[in-house]
Amino acid sequence: MKKLSLIMGFSLCVLLVRAQDYDPGKVVRRLADIMNKNYVYPDKGAAMHDLVLKKLDKGDYADFKSPSELAEALDADLKSVVYDKHIRVRFDPERVEAIRNRDPHGGREPSTNFGFEEVKILEGNIGYLDLRGFADVRTVEDVAVPAMDKLIESDAIIFDLRKNGGGSPSMIRFICSYLFAEPTHLNTFYWRPDNRYSETWTNPAFASQIKPDIPVYVLTSDYTFSAAEEFTYDLKNLKRATIIGEVTGGGAHPGGPMLITDGFLVNVPQGRVINPVTQTNWEGVGVTPDIDVPAEEALTKALELARKAISNNK
Repeated sequence: MKKLSLIMGFSLCVLLVRAQDYDPGKVVRRLADIMNKNYVYPDKGAAMHDLVLKKLDKGDYADFKSPSELAEALDADLKSVVYDKHIRVRFDPERVEAIRNRDPHGGREPSTNFGFEEVKILEGNIGYLDLRGFADVRTVEDVAVPAMDKLIESDAIIFDLRKNGGGSPSMIRFICSYLFAEPTHLNTFYWRPDNRYSETWTNPAFASQIKPDIPVYVLTSDYTFSAAEEFTYDLKNLKRATIIGEVTGGGAHPGGPMLITDGFLVNVPQGRVINPVTQTNWEGVGVTPDIDVPAEEALTKALELARKAISNNK
C-alpha cells in the first residue's frame, strides 16, 4: 500500500508539472546561466547565453503552444552556436523528478542485460559481443564479468558497436583491461566546471585472463556515438583493433543532465577528450574505420579477417 501511495504521489506531481503554467523567461534565463558556467568551451557557452537572452528580450519564446515546442526551439538555438550532438534540451517532468529523487537510472527503464545484447562464441572459436551501451561497470558486474570471461577464452573477438549510443568510460576501462598486458593510458579528460584533468588507464587486475595479442575487431555505424566512439578511437590509435564499418557519429564532449526549471532539463557537455596518442579527439568528425564498408556488411568482413588471423596464428 505504501509503495502504491508513493507511485500515485509521483504521478500526481508529474501531472501538476505538466498542467501548470510554465514561465518561458524563467526557463530561458536559467538555461543561459547553466550553459555560460558549464559548457566545455567558455566562449561558446557565453555565446549561447547571449543568444537565448537576446531572443527572450525580443519575445521570440513567448508564443509556443507547449513546453515541448519551447524545448525544441532552445535546443536548436544552442546548436546554432556550436553543433554539439551532446547538447539536448528537453521537457521531461518524469525524468526531472527521477533525477531529483536520485534514481540511478535517471527515470529511464534499464535493460535486463545492461547493453550486453548478445554474447556468444561463433564457429572457429570467434568471440562475439553485441554491445548496445556502456553501462557503469560498478552497477553491472554480474553481467559484464561473465561476458568478458567467456569472450577472452576465444581466439579472436568481435565487438559489435553498430547500435551503441554510448555510456560510461568505466566499462571501456574494464573491457580494455583484458586486452593489454600492462597498465595502458586510454584517455585524458578535461572538465571545465572545476578546471581539472582526469585520466583513464587499464588495470590488469580487473581481468580474469589477459590476451594482449588476441585479434580484435570493432564494428561501427553512423549511429555509434560517444563512449562507443571512445572505445573505438582508443583501440584504433593504440593499434589494438581493426575498425570495420562506417564513420561514427562524432560526439566527444562528455557531460550529463542538469535541471533547469518547470520540468525542463538540458544535457550539458562539460568536458572534452584528449587522446594520449593523437592529442585530440573525434568531435564533429567521428572515428574513421580502418576498413570502410556499409554497416550491414561489417560483421561478414570481420569474420573473414578473424578466421584468416586465427589460421595464420596456428
